[in-house]
Amino acid sequence: MIADTVKKITTHTLRQMKAAGEKISMLTAYDYTMARLLDEAGVDVLLVGDSAANVMAGYETTLPITLDQMIYHAASVVRAAKRSLVVVDLPFGSYQEDARQALHSAVRIMKETGAHGVKLEGGEPVIEAVSRIVSAGIPVMGHLGLTPQSINQFGTYAVRAVEEKEAERLLQDARLLEQAGCFALVLEKIPAALAGQVTTALHIPVIGIGAGRDVDGQVLVVHDMLGMNQAFKPRFLRQYANLQQIIQDAVRHYVTDVKERKFPGEHEQY
Repeated sequence: MIADTVKKITTHTLRQMKAAGEKISMLTAYDYTMARLLDEAGVDVLLVGDSAANVMAGYETTLPITLDQMIYHAASVVRAAKRSLVVVDLPFGSYQEDARQALHSAVRIMKETGAHGVKLEGGEPVIEAVSRIVSAGIPVMGHLGLTPQSINQFGTYAVRAVEEKEAERLLQDARLLEQAGCFALVLEKIPAALAGQVTTALHIPVIGIGAGRDVDGQVLVVHDMLGMNQAFKPRFLRQYANLQQIIQDAVRHYVTDVKERKFPGEHEQY
């Protein structure tokens, strides 16, 4: 596989993988320790997602997280990533004003974190911002379908682009993002058939989350994939572990040992 032959995954590597039909793996990461584990396990792309607002800070939406907070998380991840490509979400309010604001935010992320690219949500309204960022030499990943930063406008987390009109608009937006210079595109929670159609229509890699199997790669929130929140189980999520149970069992054992004076033992003190 192409990914096994390179020491460092780059945007060029992802294009090669798409051309060869090799699937791309992508997971979120927000801190040094988790990023190191994921990088060493062979994940191709680490996304420092604005989902940190949910899983790291406990907010209901992604909207509250700031650019400074995203930079903090991204710098931590970059310090751990030896092989993976690191992409950082531009948070809500850091690029919607105009292309100049978008470029300023993207430059800050690249200079202050050492990341390899940025991601932003939206189609035609953000094309100017994408072009401006790309013209500065910064790789941009697009994001269409369910865009969490617009959740208050949508009013629901339901599947997007089910109706023909919205599906046609999404395909048009995908082509516009590619033409503006995006190196890859995320499709979130859209019909699998539409995701496959977009993937075939574009030359750039398409990464899906709740977008079926006919895309070039998959992304999940790492805490969800590892089963650290058993209350969140959407259809598109496959849990590969139940860390909530494992961690809580370990902690309960620790608490019991402390209470019963079983820890520390004779060999665990100086």
